[in-house]
Amino acid sequence: MKILNTNMLLTVLIGAMVLVSAMQTLQLVSLTSALSSGRVAVGTGAAVVSAPLASSSASAAGSLQNLPSMVGGC
Repeated sequence: MKILNTNMLLTVLIGAMVLVSAMQTLQLVSLTSALSSGRVAVGTGAAVVSAPLASSSASAAGSLQNLPSMVGGC
């Protein structure tokens, strides 16, 4: 008999992953129903751009103004 049974360890890990997946599914369903019923509003907040450090050059500060408001995504 091994101290650490590999089959038991894999069974426990797969069970934990299934449990986490089920919890995420329930959260997604509740969020979807909350959005469809209007209890939660989707925000349209603006992106926050942090101020450049005092040691950065002026050209770097000027280039921050040319950045798009959203990078990546859909």
